[in-house]
Amino acid sequence: MAGIIKGSINLSEIPKDKIIPGKKGKYLPISITINDEVDQFGNFGPIIVDQSKEERDAKAAKKYLGNVRVVWSNGTFPEAVKQGAPAPALKAAAVEAKDDLPF
Repeated sequence: MAGIIKGSINLSEIPKDKIIPGKKGKYLPISITINDEVDQFGNFGPIIVDQSKEERDAKAAKKYLGNVRVVWSNGTFPEAVKQGAPAPALKAAAVEAKDDLPF
């Protein structure tokens, strides 16, 4: 484990039109930004509602829901993985497990 990040969101700020119905419940797509430096309150970054490409292109205002802070770290964080790609560590572990089979 590389770290633990805690945060809280203001539920009254959630835009109802951004809630996505799913098979197992309702979901809100969010983004969490980790900055290089902490702010004056000890926060490492904001939690915002994800924006569509159109919203980003139009420079629409971001909807801030709260903040996060790193409460523990071993000094490293995992490499970023492109969306839809398998995590490199998991892929490598699966290959190694195959090689260890006795048959």
